Amino acid sequence: MKEGELLFEIDPRQYQAAYDEARGQVDRAQAILVKAQQDVKRYTPLAAEGAVSQMELDTAVQARSAGAAQLESARAALENARLELEWTKVRSPIDGIAEIAHAQVGNLVSTQTLLTEVSQLDPIKVSVQVSELDYLRFAKRQQEAQASGQPREPAALSLVLADGSTYSEPGRFDVAGLGVAATTGTIELQALFPNPGSLLRPGQFAKVRAATDRLENALVIPQRAVTDLQGLSQVAVVGPDDKVAIKRVKLGPRSGSDYVILEGLEPGERVVVEGLQKVRNGMTVKVEPATGTAGK
Repeated sequence: MKEGELLFEIDPRQYQAAYDEARGQVDRAQAILVKAQQDVKRYTPLAAEGAVSQMELDTAVQARSAGAAQLESARAALENARLELEWTKVRSPIDGIAEIAHAQVGNLVSTQTLLTEVSQLDPIKVSVQVSELDYLRFAKRQQEAQASGQPREPAALSLVLADGSTYSEPGRFDVAGLGVAATTGTIELQALFPNPGSLLRPGQFAKVRAATDRLENALVIPQRAVTDLQGLSQVAVVGPDDKVAIKRVKLGPRSGSDYVILEGLEPGERVVVEGLQKVRNGMTVKVEPATGTAGK
C-alpha cells in the first residue's frame, strides 16, 4: 500500500452540502464587500464637497471593514468545510501494509472509531531491551574509538527469528531510550532492519545480536557449564585421567549462549556441561561429547 492510497470513504453527502453552503457564504460576503468598497469610493469626494455628511462616509468605511472581516470569516469556514469533505476519504498516511479492516460497508463510525492500522514494514523497527552493563560496555568502546581518532563504525546487528534461523538482512541501531528502567535495569534501544519481502511483521519476537567487541582467539564455553558460588564463577574441568577439578574463572562478554573466558582455563581443556550438580572435586567421570556443542 502506497502513501495517499484510498482506504475508506465515508458518506460525503452531509459534508458536501456543508461545503456548498460555505462556498455560498463566501460569494455573499464578497458581494457585500464590493458594495461597501464602492460606497466608500463614491462618498469620499462627495463628503469633501459637502454633498454627503461625514457620518455617512464613516458609516460606509465601517461597513467596508466589517465586510472584509466577514469575508475572511467566510473563507475560513469554507476551508474548514473543505477539510471535512476531504476527510471523508480516508487515505493511507504512509507506505506500508494495512491490517484487516475493523469497519465494513454500512457501519456507523465516529471520529473515535478505529477503521484499520497501517504499519511501515520496510524498514521495520525492532525494540531491544539491553542490560545496563552491556550498554556501558558498548558506549565506552565507542568513546575510546572516538578518542583515538578511529571511525565510529555502527555495530552490525543480526536478527534470530523464532524458528532459530538468522534473518538475511543486517540491521543498525537507530535511537536509544532516555534512561534505564528502574524495575528491570535495562535501557531500550531501537534498531532498523530492511524488510523488502515483508517477512517481518509487527508483534513478532526475535533475538538481536550485536557485534560490539572483537576478541582474537577467544576461549568460549557454553553458559550452562558455568556455576556461581558466592559471586564467584567456576567450572568443572576433566583432566587427562578423567578426574574432575573445580576451577574459578573470570567471565568476559556473552556470545549467544556462550561465555567468553578471560582467565582460569586453557585451550583444549574439557569442561562439564551436563550433570554439574552431581560432580565433585577429584571425582572420576566417564566423558561423553556434549550434544549440540563443541564443549565436553
